[in-house]
Amino acid sequence: MTSLDHEPSHALGEERTYHDLCRTALEGMIDGAEERVATGADVSASGADAEVLGYQFRSQAKELAELPPGPLFFGRLDFGRLDFGQGPGRSGGEHAGQSYHIGRIRISEHPASPPLVIDWRAPVSRAFYQARPADPRGVAVRRRFGWAPWSTGLSADLTGLEDEVLQRTGPATAAANSGPGAILAGEIERPRVGPMRDIVATIQPEQDDLVRDELSVSVCVQGAPGTGKTAVGLHRAAYLLYTHPDRIRRGGLLILGPNRTFLSYIAEVLPSLGETGVRQSTIEDEVARHPVRAEDTPATALVKHDVRMAAVLRRALYGRVRAPANSLAVPDGSYRWRVPVAELERIVADVREEAPPYAVGRERVRTRAVRLIQRQAERRSGVTGNAWLQKISRARPVSAFVDEVWPKVTPEEVVAELLSDRAGAADATDGILDARERRALMWARPRSARTAAWSAADLLLLDEVAGLLERQDGYGHIVVDEAQDLSPMQCRAIARRAGFGSLTVLGDLAQGTTPWAARSWPEHLARLGAPDASIAQLTVGFRVPGAIVALTNRLLGTLDVDLPPATSLRADGELRIERVPGTGGGMAAAVADAVRAALPYEGSIAVIAADTDIARLRDALTGAGLAPGFPGELGARVTLLPASLAKGLEYDHVVAVEPATIAASEARGAYRLYVVLTRAVSRLHVLHSAELPF
Repeated sequence: MTSLDHEPSHALGEERTYHDLCRTALEGMIDGAEERVATGADVSASGADAEVLGYQFRSQAKELAELPPGPLFFGRLDFGRLDFGQGPGRSGGEHAGQSYHIGRIRISEHPASPPLVIDWRAPVSRAFYQARPADPRGVAVRRRFGWAPWSTGLSADLTGLEDEVLQRTGPATAAANSGPGAILAGEIERPRVGPMRDIVATIQPEQDDLVRDELSVSVCVQGAPGTGKTAVGLHRAAYLLYTHPDRIRRGGLLILGPNRTFLSYIAEVLPSLGETGVRQSTIEDEVARHPVRAEDTPATALVKHDVRMAAVLRRALYGRVRAPANSLAVPDGSYRWRVPVAELERIVADVREEAPPYAVGRERVRTRAVRLIQRQAERRSGVTGNAWLQKISRARPVSAFVDEVWPKVTPEEVVAELLSDRAGAADATDGILDARERRALMWARPRSARTAAWSAADLLLLDEVAGLLERQDGYGHIVVDEAQDLSPMQCRAIARRAGFGSLTVLGDLAQGTTPWAARSWPEHLARLGAPDASIAQLTVGFRVPGAIVALTNRLLGTLDVDLPPATSLRADGELRIERVPGTGGGMAAAVADAVRAALPYEGSIAVIAADTDIARLRDALTGAGLAPGFPGELGARVTLLPASLAKGLEYDHVVAVEPATIAASEARGAYRLYVVLTRAVSRLHVLHSAELPF
């Protein structure tokens, strides 16, 4: 039962005073961290230990200094008294009778002192998200704090309290509370202005379960629009950094988004949770061995992104390995060692059977050939030393033999030869690609590795070969957002970077807009190297109002996906569908009118249209005195957004222009339209002259 507690003013004053105490303690933590950096590590430590301590001190000081301003706590837990006669989950246990304030980071007056604020990721904080009347987890009262919008953390910005009584302890508290959870609802429905914010104060139980899953477990979150899957992924990253700092930081943590506009939108979430230095990137940036200076046709890109290209590239690379033509003769002073061709053939065949990375295989061939020579030498003259082994290993005949049977090669040479050499391509693609696909793959004219202009898809091919040459270092954990749009070859590039780490995969099959978008998660997860990942579905939305969800569920029924309809906890919001007579100037004027109608409302405004209509609408809005900002431009009240860049973003008011044009603009246009219609968090205004495609 959620209850609004109209606390006496003295309770609010006490909490403001407590916040002042926490602010003073945080300032002391910052000063103390800077002092430890200045004075250095303990002088009694060894050089290596001092270096480690110094790094830790500098990291802590940097994180505290970069913490964005804001309220220091958002909730409080009051645990019940220890009573062995209570039912399951009702005893306060080790926390009996204690009260804890919950915030984004731990705050204390001294490292050894009890915390004034508990980090939301600490075990005891889990009760804030999971406790309920049927299972209170020892909590008697859960308190939420209401802060003024965009507060920088002034205690005066604490505007209200809301208590949720989970255990009745007496007639006073039993009678004190009634009403809805207004603070929680208000936080969820707060206008979207600026970059994405954290949801640490509003995490729901099912989201909390995913956030706190084990590091060793790969998780896939299939989330309908507005269910918070991106926020879950980012908060899971923050939780893992807190819970497993050494294991995660040893390999690093990577956040992969669909584009840089999206990354700029989410960039402030982790710092607001006290975590800095996390790499946020796109798959294009991760494989960028060269600048993109060429563009593939759709047919060519489709072939290059196909998973069969992995087999083609492996064949093209290992097709260079060949059996030796002659025996090996290596001079050693006045003596000459010989290895028969049959022995050399066996070495090459054995190493190829073992299928190590190509560069490792090359060194194994060298090592085993030298070992055969070593055995001859030791039978003749006794034990050999390291200097002798190095001399024989570097001998010109040995290097010539290795170059003959296992040539040294770069990814650029392999891919350029494949795409330029039609005869070689036929050998590599035989039985894998058909003639039409082979023609689409070929460059129009032969190019060398040195002069090639690489396309975005070519960089994936280069990355695949680089992974065949040498095993890449992996991240400790990777969060992949909008994963449904990844191609099979992009999935393989991510899987290589996961190494022995785990993945958090976020996506929505209904929002798959690329030609190679996933149709099912099990197959997609196998390509990401996480076939055993658990798949969780989030269907209850907190961002998109119910009326808009009902509209988009109609479109969902036309898509080729097996997903349940979404629901929304929000009964607020507005949906308006307006037919505009004619096209051209009439539509442009209607868009300008819709933007003017939205301006009196608080929050962000986005006009989203087919990519081909953006230039015309920008001119029209600018001419009407409503010059829009560009996607990702901070501080812009009105943004003009092409449909192709809408994914992952959210706005308070969305003007969706001509849905039929968006749906007809590409092969998976209906999926693109589904994305566009689910970007609004308060009001959606649909303008159309053609018939609606749903």
